[in-house]
Amino acid sequence: MKQYPPEKIINIGFFGHGGCGKTTLGEGILYILKENNRIGRVDEGSSIFNYDEDEIARKISINLALGYGDYQGYYFNLVDTPGYQDFIGEVLSGLRAIDSAVLVIDATAGIEVGTEIVWRHLNQEGLPRIIFINKLKKEHADFYKVLDEIISEWGSGVCPLYLPIGKEASFEGVYSIIEDKAYRYKNGTREEITPPAELQERGRGYKEKIIEAACEVSEEIMAKYLEGEDVSFDELAAAIKEGIKAHKIFPVLCGDAYELIGLYELLDFATKTLSGLAVSRKIKAINLKTKELEEIIPAENGPTIVFVFKTVSEPHIGDMNYVRVFSGTLEAGKTMLNATVEREEKINQIYYVKGKERIETNKLRVGEIGALVKLKQTKTSDTLTTSDAPYKLEPIKFPEPSISIAIVPKTKGDEEKVSNGLARLHEEDPTFTYYYDNELKQQIISGLGELHLDIIIGRLKRKFDVSVDLEKPKIPYRETIVKKAEAQGKYKKQTGGRGQYGDVWLRIEPKERGTGFEFAEEIFGGAVPAKYFPSVEKGVVETMANGVLAGYPVVDVKVTLFDGSYHEVDSSDIAFKIAASMAFKAACEKAGMVILEPIYDVEVRVPEQYTGDIMGDLNARRGKILGIEAEGKLQVIKAKVPLAEMYKYSNTLRSITQGRGYFTMRFSHYEEAPRELQAKIIEEAKRQKESQENK
Repeated sequence: MKQYPPEKIINIGFFGHGGCGKTTLGEGILYILKENNRIGRVDEGSSIFNYDEDEIARKISINLALGYGDYQGYYFNLVDTPGYQDFIGEVLSGLRAIDSAVLVIDATAGIEVGTEIVWRHLNQEGLPRIIFINKLKKEHADFYKVLDEIISEWGSGVCPLYLPIGKEASFEGVYSIIEDKAYRYKNGTREEITPPAELQERGRGYKEKIIEAACEVSEEIMAKYLEGEDVSFDELAAAIKEGIKAHKIFPVLCGDAYELIGLYELLDFATKTLSGLAVSRKIKAINLKTKELEEIIPAENGPTIVFVFKTVSEPHIGDMNYVRVFSGTLEAGKTMLNATVEREEKINQIYYVKGKERIETNKLRVGEIGALVKLKQTKTSDTLTTSDAPYKLEPIKFPEPSISIAIVPKTKGDEEKVSNGLARLHEEDPTFTYYYDNELKQQIISGLGELHLDIIIGRLKRKFDVSVDLEKPKIPYRETIVKKAEAQGKYKKQTGGRGQYGDVWLRIEPKERGTGFEFAEEIFGGAVPAKYFPSVEKGVVETMANGVLAGYPVVDVKVTLFDGSYHEVDSSDIAFKIAASMAFKAACEKAGMVILEPIYDVEVRVPEQYTGDIMGDLNARRGKILGIEAEGKLQVIKAKVPLAEMYKYSNTLRSITQGRGYFTMRFSHYEEAPRELQAKIIEEAKRQKESQENK
């Protein structure tokens, strides 16, 4: 494959709300770049980017996907990302591979929840961006309404550079405001036409706004503007380029990706404004020798810094790591240092990737994106570097899972296959986690939504030939005491030979919630020899772990051994352990016990019109509303809600908000459950115990 100088490499990603047309935009660009002899269609299952079986079946993007191609001597690396929040991990991975972004907005819907989320992430990553208003040929598409919404939301830096020619079904091309040129499209080809007079008139007002925005980044333009002098096209173009890099200008382009309208303008604009970012954007990396954070200007002869932004599992080759070379050169056959785990890795085959296609190469240079295979210990978020000049990049910060479900293999003996499959799927998708809960005896899988977990379960079956049943996750309740109490535990057993003797008095008292277990002794005069103290503590700890009231662990208790007796011959560790267990149970009965339930911090982000319904629903789930904060166009409702009430909450939220809301949750604390719930929990525990005893 032809080698391109880094200044000619453009790494660009497509982002936006689900269904806005990101993948269709990417497919159209691949067609224009002559990387596909027909336009891939998501709805027909012919998309280069959406090649996964789940994506073809569901007709949505689920995975990050790559593409590339040449346009007028510039090399474009394309990164397509999903729009649904269940797959935000793919978006975060994509953000770490690129130098600039195209934020796609549906002209019939305007700014949606996914749009706002991506905008925030683009700000956090400090990425230049272009806004592309898409689907202008659809019924009810309204460019100017969406443009006003964007300007209102993101400020005066939003500058429309193109205006649509025609509306809805009659939309046929675009008018360039700063060039005063118009282009009409027919069957995917474009021709230059005479600019419509009404667009020229309208464009003059917008050009004034563009010049005002350019004044923010160019003193020369500011001086000319104040003196009433004309600003040349080249001067304005240069200022726009600087404004994009400085995140002070957000250019708005428009078109209809399905019909290819506006895509040539997008590519032309990218070559003029987004080229060179691969080597001009400084990167921050930790120097492993000095342990200091350094700013590095990427260069082919600079230190080699390669970042793994995505891992995929391929049936025939195993794990494949998508990488971006941020500095230096990566060559096949060389040994690199994985700076994250501090282990060496031999670089084997290197590939350029387009959808599921791979082309082998012997090296990747600064600014390039590719894939590595057969690495032994390297995964997503790792940095590959050299031992003589080792650097490590910051890992991707993936969100924590928000929903969980329990799975059970349909076939006995498949537990190991399940475990291996889950491990591989987690390597592919760090936002998916799993663990076996020894306390509850359940295999728990967790993700960012029910669609996310549906996909995981489907892949478990397809890739690893394991079918599972789903169960509601059990709730990890806890038990505790409400007042101080004392009790004796005496274990005496005579069997003809040496007997068993242990006698202890324990005092138990409640501790502040969340402070855990404390063991103390106040033995005087050797009533219980010190050598048996560990056995007493062990007996208490084991009894606490198995529960007293309903089989759940006992927490937040201080236990004091304050008296007892022993036998010179018959006393033993096991006798004192049993005696301690007896004393603890007896003391708990006197102290009064309650069931504690886990409470989670829940944050729900929704458009303002849904706040009342959401708060009502959270209240019905025994939630305590803590407050509401504005976050852009969204309202963030903060609440504390019992975990028992959050099962399948994502379904309810999606239903109430028509898919426009999302939530996060994390453990907060334990607190006493309502009396009626405690009674149900205790009754259920009795039934389960009786059922097991009758087996």
